Formats: sequence, structure tokens, C-alpha cells
Amino acid sequence: MVTTSSRSAGPRAQPAASAQAGLLEAVPFACALFSAGGALLAGNARYREEFGELAEHAQREALLALLHAGGEDEAREVRAPHSGRWYALHWGRAEHQGAPAQVLTAIDISERIETLDSHKTRQEKLLFTSRLMSVGEMAATLAHELNQPLAAIMNYLNGSLRLVEQAGGPVQVERALHAARTQAEHASAVIARVREFVRAREPRRDAHDLGQIAATVLELLRLEAERLQLRIDLGLPAQLAPVFADRVMIEQVLLNLVKNAIEAMRDIPTARRELRIDARMNLDDQIEVRVSDRGAGLSPAEQDQLFSPFFTTKTDGLGIGLAICRSIVEYHQGRLFFEPREGGGSVFGFTLPRYEARA
Repeated sequence: MVTTSSRSAGPRAQPAASAQAGLLEAVPFACALFSAGGALLAGNARYREEFGELAEHAQREALLALLHAGGEDEAREVRAPHSGRWYALHWGRAEHQGAPAQVLTAIDISERIETLDSHKTRQEKLLFTSRLMSVGEMAATLAHELNQPLAAIMNYLNGSLRLVEQAGGPVQVERALHAARTQAEHASAVIARVREFVRAREPRRDAHDLGQIAATVLELLRLEAERLQLRIDLGLPAQLAPVFADRVMIEQVLLNLVKNAIEAMRDIPTARRELRIDARMNLDDQIEVRVSDRGAGLSPAEQDQLFSPFFTTKTDGLGIGLAICRSIVEYHQGRLFFEPREGGGSVFGFTLPRYEARA
């Protein structure tokens, strides 16, 4: 407690004030003395250095309000808005020239807070890694278990096609069987790539036409789009340069974005269900693909967490689709992004390097 007592402002008050100032300067952290009315009476160099630039530093109530520190009888941990540093505030009672006063001490605890945050972040990363390992194990198990029934489906389809060709069956049946075999082959390729991804093998990147990738994805989702009476516009330039990518991985990214766009428009009027896929060369000399929908869009809070693992806006979603998409796109030296669509809706896009500009 700082105590000074003087019955006059004469010569004896000057040594007392000097002693008081010396005592404040001896404190190794920010320290200040306020009158009962809340005015600053004195502050050491550390207080002036850390709080002096605040206009509120000379008034107790204003300083407390700025720091959201509560009353002077409460000890609080606060973050200074001007510096971003954390302080533990403590108040004490004192006397100044025979009148009651309050002493504020502000101890810089930024290092402790950062250590705690770092520890929390490490724990969250460990939990996240554990969950991803579980997801990887499940993916490997599913891929293994699905291979056998897929192989059987392929055999049945090939046998059915031979029978239809020999018997001269309806063209519609033959076309449907060919389409089913194509989808089964695609599913088999996806499973093979999942197994390779889980085993951390190097993906196979080569020159690929985005138009063909988009056509494959849209064929997979054609029935779903027709069921929802949803119009899909494809705006890919005819002379668009080939991308340097792993075809199956980029098909999975585009498939995920288009599926999300379709699901976002389930509850809107049929006339507004419009999905568009565009591509262009951007200013960074990369191919930019954009998937636009007319759904309800996303709130600012949802946008902030959009690509966080295990965050989802779907009631039955796992929250790993966009996180995996971002990992795939970043592996390709591209970026995954979101922006609101003018007139309502969302735009999800990603960039890929041109084959000619590959590193």
C-alpha cells in the first residue's frame, strides 16, 4: 500500500511526493495512483509506456470501461486494444496527502496467455490428427470392402452387355448398361485413388482437359439434377489450356462442390435453381474454376469456419468434404475459395496450374 500523509503543501510535502514517485518507479510493472474521484495522480514510467497513448489512461472509470475490466475491487485479466497485450489488473487502497486513493497494478501476462493458447492449439491438433487417422482407417477399410462388390458389378454388366449384343436387344438397354459400366469404372478408379491416398503414394499428375472432367462429373449428377428440376449451365471456353492435375482427385473436388451447390438449392423455388460452372485464365496465369449456385448463401460466422475440418452446415454432414478438397487443391499448388454470389447464392472456386506452366 502506498501511503503519504501531509497536513500542508509546504516544503515537507515535496519530499513525500518525491518518495511516492520513487516508490512507484521501483515497481517492476505498470503502476498508477488514482484519486477517489478517479483522476490520475501519478504513474510510473512503465505505466506511461504501456498505457500513456490511450486518452482514457488519466481517468480510472474510462480506463476500466475501455479494458472491460469491471470495478476496481475486482482482479481481471484483460487485453489492451491498442497493443493486443494481456494484463492482470489488481487494485489496492492507499492514501495521498491524507485523502483516500486507489493503486492500480497491471502485470503483463501475454507470455503466459500465449503459452496457454499454444498448449490448447497443440491439444486441438492432436485431437484433429487422431480423428483424421480414424477417417483414414475407415476410408481404407471401405475401399477394401467395396472392391469386391464393384468387381462383381463390372462382371455382371459386361455379361449383360454381351447378352444384349448377341440377342440384338433394345438400344436403350444397351446404352443404359454402357452408362452403368462407365460409372462403375469411375467408382473403381475413385476407390483405387483413395487407397493410394491413404497409403501416401504420389498422385499421378498429367495434362487434362477441364471440359472432360466437368462432363464426367455432370454425368454422375445428371439424374439428381433432373429430379430437382435444376438447370446446369457450363461456361468453359473451347480453347482453355489443359491443367496439370491428377484427374480423379480433381474430379472429386469438382464433384463435391457441385453436389454442395445442388444441396444448397433443395429448398428454394424451382425457377431459381440455377447452377453454373465457369472456367477462365486468371491474372496469376492459372486456370480458375467457379461453381455458382442460387442457394440461401452463408452467414459471416459460417464463412469464417467454412474450410475448418469437421465444420458443416448440413444436419447429416461430416464436415470433412471441403477440408479434403482444400488439401487436394493446395497439393496442386492452387487455392480453394468462397465468395457470395451477386443476386444471392454462393460461389466456390479453385485454381489449378496450366500444364505448360508446371513446375
